[in-house]
Amino acid sequence: MAVSFECTTRTSTPQARLFDLARSIDAHRESMANSREQAIAGVTSGLISLGEQVTWRAWHFGLPLRMTSRISRMAPPDSFTDEQVSGPFKFFRHVHEFSESGGVTTMVDRIEFAAPMGPLGLLAEKMFLARYMKRLIESRNRHLVGSDVEIP
Repeated sequence: MAVSFECTTRTSTPQARLFDLARSIDAHRESMANSREQAIAGVTSGLISLGEQVTWRAWHFGLPLRMTSRISRMAPPDSFTDEQVSGPFKFFRHVHEFSESGGVTTMVDRIEFAAPMGPLGLLAEKMFLARYMKRLIESRNRHLVGSDVEIP
């Protein structure tokens, strides 16, 4: 069984800029400052692209965690997908989609993941993990639409 959810963010930020902010290692690091997230291997700054990987170290639930993800699909400036290569989840997939109409950019994040540890992981998903992950993405998106990060 897996958890899936969707977050939709609308903004006046132009689509191409928001696309780049969403794949910016620097903007991601800033948006996750509360969890002390740092890129420690692979692409560690700038923009991540198709086929590239990044390894993140962060603190969640009082635990140090590492997760390596790879950009598995990219269609600039409309979409990209990152997927866990190794890390705390049984699997994790994040599809980012962007569209623009009438001066409004819509960013849709589609997240799908499963916790490890069988029935215990399933219980964690239902009790707190799904809610925690959705709030994390929503917080990240609020940061991105207000970001002044320089895009190379």
